[in-house]
Amino acid sequence: MQTISRVLQEGKENGILVRTGQYKSFRPKLLLLLGIFLAVLVTIFIVSVSTINSTGLQSVVTTVTSTFVPCREDEPNSLGKWIQPPTVLMHNMTDEELLWRASFWPRRKGYPFKRVPKIAFMFLTKGPLPLASLWERFLKGHKGLYSVYVHPDPSFNAKFPADSVFYKRQIPSQQVAEWGRMTMCDAEKRLLANALLDISNEWFVLVSESCIPLYNFTTIYTYLSQSKHSFIGAVDDPGPFGRGRYNDNMEPEVPIAKWRKGPQWFEVDRNLAATIVKDALYHQKFREFCRPACYSDEHYFPTMLTIEKPTALANRSVTWTDWSRGGPHPATFGRSDITEEFFGKIFDGENCSYNGRNTSMCYLFARKFAPSALEPLLHIAPKIMGGNGNITRTQGGYPLFSSLFDLNCFCINISPRVFCIHYSITFSCPRLTHKLYT
Repeated sequence: MQTISRVLQEGKENGILVRTGQYKSFRPKLLLLLGIFLAVLVTIFIVSVSTINSTGLQSVVTTVTSTFVPCREDEPNSLGKWIQPPTVLMHNMTDEELLWRASFWPRRKGYPFKRVPKIAFMFLTKGPLPLASLWERFLKGHKGLYSVYVHPDPSFNAKFPADSVFYKRQIPSQQVAEWGRMTMCDAEKRLLANALLDISNEWFVLVSESCIPLYNFTTIYTYLSQSKHSFIGAVDDPGPFGRGRYNDNMEPEVPIAKWRKGPQWFEVDRNLAATIVKDALYHQKFREFCRPACYSDEHYFPTMLTIEKPTALANRSVTWTDWSRGGPHPATFGRSDITEEFFGKIFDGENCSYNGRNTSMCYLFARKFAPSALEPLLHIAPKIMGGNGNITRTQGGYPLFSSLFDLNCFCINISPRVFCIHYSITFSCPRLTHKLYT
């Protein structure tokens, strides 16, 4: 019995000794693992500090946050994405792609959103805009009612301040190879196509760097918006500079009976602008068979629209030009020409038809003005144009085309009555009513 007890006692003592030895051998291993873990942490810390010092904190932060995509206000397929005008005019589309894209327009009348129609002023220029400050004055205060597009020579890089109406309004352009060639018409179609991408543009006015507005913005806006026709000259000239330029190879698509001539400078509504942009048939005919002494810029649009949309044309331009001095180009006016008498001749020089009625208000713009004319134009504007560059005239006791800031109406002399348009400004958009005074 004592022997058994002694054995058990020895076993217990031996067991205790064995377990104690196992714990003693495990402690160094645990310390080794902890040391390795701490060494790894220190290594990661050193590498991170080294990376920040070599690449900079900003790049590290940028790398981390660059994958964040902010939520957009409009869903990709919402109506807002289709009706918003391009925020950047420069693009990589070819002319063919641009014309194809711009030829889309709604077939259904009306718009499912509040649309404020705008005038698109399209500047076809060789380079600088020396009369830009006059146009700045003309457009000031009417944001949301106009758009500006500039087609210069591709080598020209326009530099306007960020607050200018011309800032970043240059479109992708191509060189106009020769005056009167189809490249001139191509540039005009390029302007129209880019302007059509803004669905709010309703009226499209082609001007040059030598053009000036003759009336205030509100008067011109109302004149164009109330007109039943687009203003593009389309005259059947039987002489050598009209039908004499016709080429029989244009038949049958372009018959001589529809051959027309008109000034290069025009105003068209959105429907006609889309008609011009989508045309390929007549464009090919003119490219092949209208070459100097046939000048495409005088015949292509007038002839094509006479064939396609004859009742939409007023058959006159709203841009005044002086050809009285003769020669292939109109007169250019400089500093010494800018007088009150000079403008009086423009305003009262002739009569024309407006919505079927006779009027002396035939021109909204004028050309050609040299850079030297800018200073006297700005100087004389307050005297004959009002505070906002607005022509002020009287006829028969009625104020004609007065400043927006002076009166709340303007009148057009349509003999034997005076047609007056009263307006108020709501959300920067003229609301128009009409009244005839006998």
